[in-house]
Amino acid sequence: MTAISAGQVKQLRDKTGAGMMDCKTALTETKGDMEQAVDWLRKKGLSKAATKAGRVAAEGLIGVTVSDKTGAIVEVNSETDFVARNEKFQDMVRRVAAGAAKANGDLGKLLGTPFPGSALSVEDYVKDMVATIGENMSVRRTASLSVAQGAVADYVHNKAADGLGKIGVLVGLESKAEPKAVAALGRQLAMHIAAASPAAVTAEELDPALIARERAIYTEQATASGKSADIVGKMVEGRLRKEFYQQVVLLQQTFLGAGGDGKQTVAQVLEEATKRLGAPVKVHSFVRYALGEGIDKKDDDFAAEVARAAGR
Repeated sequence: MTAISAGQVKQLRDKTGAGMMDCKTALTETKGDMEQAVDWLRKKGLSKAATKAGRVAAEGLIGVTVSDKTGAIVEVNSETDFVARNEKFQDMVRRVAAGAAKANGDLGKLLGTPFPGSALSVEDYVKDMVATIGENMSVRRTASLSVAQGAVADYVHNKAADGLGKIGVLVGLESKAEPKAVAALGRQLAMHIAAASPAAVTAEELDPALIARERAIYTEQATASGKSADIVGKMVEGRLRKEFYQQVVLLQQTFLGAGGDGKQTVAQVLEEATKRLGAPVKVHSFVRYALGEGIDKKDDDFAAEVARAAGR
């Protein structure tokens, strides 16, 4: 039997919009031949979205949902912003987000769960919507977070409807303080995160590759000054602390929320909250999704598209 890789299954799924297991079966039946597998799915009627799946879906909505000390977030893409304003599409995203907490950040698990109010899975329901609306769309990613004690707060920017927007943020705060007060502070931090786009809560949590890239840039710039290697090293580490970390580390960023004086860091805001609320307040984690980030969008020539449609 031909071994089928997860990469092949994903490639076929991206091509056809068919379910993961259907794609695996098709590849198995065709001994891994991608084009034959596409035809196999079409013959079986399993590639409902085949004509749409090749199009770039970089629009859509971010959906967030919070329940007490747990929150979940999803990104559901469509081809156009027009569809993202469609009430049926918005309702679909809202329902997908509502069930995302149970998936615990596992996209495959979310796609396989029953769509609320339907006998179909989330994945199959979305495929049916592709056929109904006539645009390629997909559930691209999901994440969730929870705290044992405290609150999870959310914020959506460029709001399309309740819990739906172009940027979505979840932030979990750990504290024994009064939950509503903690949640109110969490919302302010979520708004800050939406605007400031930090990469991590602390410097220790930053991706080492990200630090290495910045260090290499600073080293090249400092070396050009003609200073000794020892001095260059100190200059680089100083710039990392004073420039880079203050830009991308949440606790070191200047707080942008309401009530801030434009000078306080997020860490200082938390210190003040600790005194005001009578208990320590700590950022457990956060998630920030911006619609379409990382997707390569096609720059179509509109005039050429019209000419093609006219048969010229």
